[in-house]
Amino acid sequence: MSTPSINVALSAIWVRDWQRILYKLLQLLLDLSLLIVAFYLAYLLRFDFRIPEKELVSFSVQLPLVVLLQLGILYLCGVYKFIWRYIGLAEIKRFVLVAVWSTIPLLALRIFLPDSMQQFRIPISIIFTNALLSFSGVLAVRVMRREAHERSVRSFGKRRQGVRRSVLLIGAGRAGKLTVNEIQGHGSSDLEVKGFVDDDRNKIGSVINGVAVLGRSEDLPELVSKLKIDHVIISIAQASRTDFRRILDICERVPVKVRVIPCLYEILQGNVKVSRIRDVQIEDLLGRQPVTLDQESLEIFLTDRTILVTGAGGSIGSELVRQVARIRPSNLLLLERAEFALFNIEREVRSAFPNINIVPLIADITDELRMRSILSRYHPDVILHAAAHKHVPMMELNCEEAVKNNILGTRLVAELAGEFGVEAFVLISTDKAVRPTSIMGATKRIAELVVQDLETKYATRYVAVRFGNVIGSAGSVIPIFREQICSGGPVTVTHPDMVRYFMTIPEASQLVLQAGAMGKGGEIFILDMGEPVRILDLAKATIRLSGLRPFEDIDIIFTGIRPGEKLFEELQTNGEFMSKTLHPKIYIGKIAGQSGAKLDHALEQLNFVARNGWENELRRIMNDILPEATMETGTVQLLPAAQANNKSYASAGAGNL
Repeated sequence: MSTPSINVALSAIWVRDWQRILYKLLQLLLDLSLLIVAFYLAYLLRFDFRIPEKELVSFSVQLPLVVLLQLGILYLCGVYKFIWRYIGLAEIKRFVLVAVWSTIPLLALRIFLPDSMQQFRIPISIIFTNALLSFSGVLAVRVMRREAHERSVRSFGKRRQGVRRSVLLIGAGRAGKLTVNEIQGHGSSDLEVKGFVDDDRNKIGSVINGVAVLGRSEDLPELVSKLKIDHVIISIAQASRTDFRRILDICERVPVKVRVIPCLYEILQGNVKVSRIRDVQIEDLLGRQPVTLDQESLEIFLTDRTILVTGAGGSIGSELVRQVARIRPSNLLLLERAEFALFNIEREVRSAFPNINIVPLIADITDELRMRSILSRYHPDVILHAAAHKHVPMMELNCEEAVKNNILGTRLVAELAGEFGVEAFVLISTDKAVRPTSIMGATKRIAELVVQDLETKYATRYVAVRFGNVIGSAGSVIPIFREQICSGGPVTVTHPDMVRYFMTIPEASQLVLQAGAMGKGGEIFILDMGEPVRILDLAKATIRLSGLRPFEDIDIIFTGIRPGEKLFEELQTNGEFMSKTLHPKIYIGKIAGQSGAKLDHALEQLNFVARNGWENELRRIMNDILPEATMETGTVQLLPAAQANNKSYASAGAGNL
């Protein structure tokens, strides 16, 4: 950089520094003036606005002491670090603290000073009146500064945006308050909040941040018409699936566009942003159920410990990584064989949690030397085993790989966990393991048997967690529907009566961690998935939320059940029983295992035939291991997609999400 450029830069820095010093000096002078006026006003009030001459002498002696004490405590309590235009409730607490600390020494002087120092003994009424007036004054000027700033921002936003869109907020709770604060304080927002709608009758007529609660959700049609509302925003942090469906039904009849605030976690963190208010998505209808966690047990399980997540780049694995990172492990080991997936999750977590030691590990869980090296070097305390092949029809065509990865890979990692003294091993299982009709389901059921057997051989706590489909995971139905809609259709559904359980990825991951923390060893935990959802209803809801009409704008066709699929998924068989745990959404499945010798022999057979590619023999062996399984034993071919579009059946049988 040339000398003139350096001089210009230094001059700019010098000017900015002087501006900052001058601004702070003006703040100090304003506070000084307010404190002097407050003390004088306290004297006036004490003596009915006629201060005796003798008391004026005392006032002149006491004034420097009181004002210097108050300024000093304001500084020590950090008040001069506050930015005036951002003053809020958190800062008000500090002003109360300042008032208390400045009052205590003055009261002490009043009580303990001898009569010979009468001039320094301030009357108690003046002490308390002055504390109230002085700190109300210094706080008031800061609040006025904030109000002036916000008015300026809003005025600038109106000039910049021109015509603003009128909106109603549905939900006048904490989330609604945060939302209206954000909209009102965001100068670049083109939204204008006309009112709240809330089904709590006690809130109707009340005012929040200058915005009135105008009625209940049933009043939406009238309010939208009367106030010329552009769209409504659902600002309910814990809205249930039923609430969402009911509100959407009302808005669809009006009609008016519906948008939604961010998820519950962001609300609790105070991270509502105008830029994050978005359209309602199918996930909101299926998965905004709040999950309560036993934070203490999770911290004992994960905090300051070394945690290994296999399959860390996958849908469930990556969310497990995010959830674990929030509980502050000392080391977080991310094991994944797909390089790009590992790169993405490592970069995300390292950026969000810079204080955690993140170790990316490229490895195949079936590679014994590599896995042994990793456990020997890092000695994890907990292994969360999410690595698996999960796509049902694809695994029907690649059953040898499903066996090697889902069964033999799980056995290898689980045995090494026992050998290296890992405290807990948590297997991610699936509802497809119940009475499996697919290779994928059968491999996961046998993996459950493996960890149940190893529980009897090692000190490690082995548990499995079984749940259904997760919304938005790689290869799941919702992203496929969206792609088909964006391409103009048709949307493909395998069968009009097919139903599935659904859970959001964060919800499933949080419950997996909770089950892992509460497991004693040997359990198969079953998550409460709620009510099953018809895939046809899901397809229709996804089309509607895209602003289109099913069977009119976007066609739906039925392609036939694919190899390995079932119409209905189950979380337990008839011979299994579930017992409650302390968590309302987690159950323990009373599921019998198998004798170790028989299982070991079968696994050796599976290992041999899988590595030799003998598919028919592999299916026969798995059917022998799992008497409840109903897999085909011949080589499976994918069936051609059915071309007929059974519109009349779909229209007659489909409900609404």
